[in-house]
Amino acid sequence: MTERQMIQEILNTVDVIYSFVNTDDDKKEYEIVINRQDGDHRKLENVNKEIKHYFTDANFSYDEELNDNGDDIHVQVKR
Repeated sequence: MTERQMIQEILNTVDVIYSFVNTDDDKKEYEIVINRQDGDHRKLENVNKEIKHYFTDANFSYDEELNDNGDDIHVQVKR
């Protein structure tokens, strides 16, 4: 499984909408914008905590900004 596939699996598990903004597959660095789905009433902090848990368990670094530019979570992950 590639890093990108693992990232997609993690984000699909948490059930969020996401898009890759900037990626470097060679360096294994990914910038991602994550949004809650319509009708998702979970607190943003809880969603972020769950996502961060999965990424750190998979040995990714996780640097996030909440509510960045109108998006819910803007993250940079690296393996």
